Amino acid sequence: MSVVLSVLAAVFVFVCGANDGGALLALALRHREVAGIAMLGLLLAAIVAGPRLFGLGVAHAFTGRLVASGDRGGQPIVVIGVAAAVALVLVLTWRGVPTSVTLAIIGGLAGAGLGLGLMPSWTTLATMLGIGAAAPLVGGLLGYLLGVLAQRVPTTGRASATVRLAHVGAFGCQCLAYAANDGQKMFAVAAVAVAAVHGSAELSLPVLSAVAALFAAGALTSLRRMSRGATFNLSPPRPWQIVSAEIASSAAVFGTAGLGVPVSMTQSVAAGLVGVGASQGARRVRWQYAVPILVSWLVTLPASFGMAAVAGLAVRGLR
Repeated sequence: MSVVLSVLAAVFVFVCGANDGGALLALALRHREVAGIAMLGLLLAAIVAGPRLFGLGVAHAFTGRLVASGDRGGQPIVVIGVAAAVALVLVLTWRGVPTSVTLAIIGGLAGAGLGLGLMPSWTTLATMLGIGAAAPLVGGLLGYLLGVLAQRVPTTGRASATVRLAHVGAFGCQCLAYAANDGQKMFAVAAVAVAAVHGSAELSLPVLSAVAALFAAGALTSLRRMSRGATFNLSPPRPWQIVSAEIASSAAVFGTAGLGVPVSMTQSVAAGLVGVGASQGARRVRWQYAVPILVSWLVTLPASFGMAAVAGLAVRGLR
C-alpha cells in the first residue's frame, strides 16, 4: 500500500501542477516583460514555505474532517479518491480546460468513503461546497470593482513600470494564497503517503522540495496548452486586467484559508477575469469560452464522486 500511495501522491502533485500551476503561470506570462523563471520561482518558493507559514489546517479538512475513517479505511480512501480525481482532471487538462482539482479530490474522497462503507460528513461536504461556490463569486465581484478602478491606468504597447511591479506583487500574493489554501490538497495527500512509508506525517524540507519539483514539472508540461485554453480567452489579456484578476483571486482564496475550508484558485482566477472583462461591458467577455469552463466545474465533483464510489464498492466486494 505504501508504494501505491507514494506513486499516486507523486502523480497527483504532477497533475496539480499541470492544472493549477499551468493556469497560474499562463496568466502571469501574459505580461510579456516579466521573466518566466522568476514567476515559477515565486510559485515554488510559496509551495515549499506554505506549511511553515500557514500551517496545515486546510489540508486536515481533506484527510480528517471529510470522511471519519480512523485507522481502518484512511489509506484505501485516499488511494481510490486520488485515483478518481487524477483520471478526471487529466482528461480535462489535456483538453485545455482547467477544472477544479479541489472539487475533484473532495468528490473522490467522499465517494471512496461511501463506497467503502464509511459515511462522509455531509455537513462538512455541504460547507465546502457552499464556501467553494462563494469564492468565485467574490473573485468575480472584486475583479469587476478592480477593473473599474484600473481603467484609469493608461495602457500602452509596453506595460508601464508601475503596472509591471504591481503584477509581480499581485502574482506573489496569488502564490501565497495558493499555498495557504488550494495547494494544501497536495500537502494532505503527500502527508498520507509519507505516513505510510515512515510512520510519521511530517512534511520535511526534502519532501516539500520534491512536491515543488513535481509541481513545476506538471506546470511546465501543460503551460502551452493552458495558455491556449478556454480560461485565457475569456477577455482580452491587457496588463491591468491581469493584475486585477490576480488581486481578486488572491483575496477570494486568502479570505477562506482562515476558515480551514479549501477553495479553488482556478475557479477564482476565471471568475476574476470575467469580472474584469465585464467592467468594460458584458460584450467584452467572450461568453462562448465560459460555457465549457462552467460545465467542467459542474460535472467535476459528481463525476469524481461517482467514479470513486463505484471503485470503493468494487474494492469492498473483494474483501
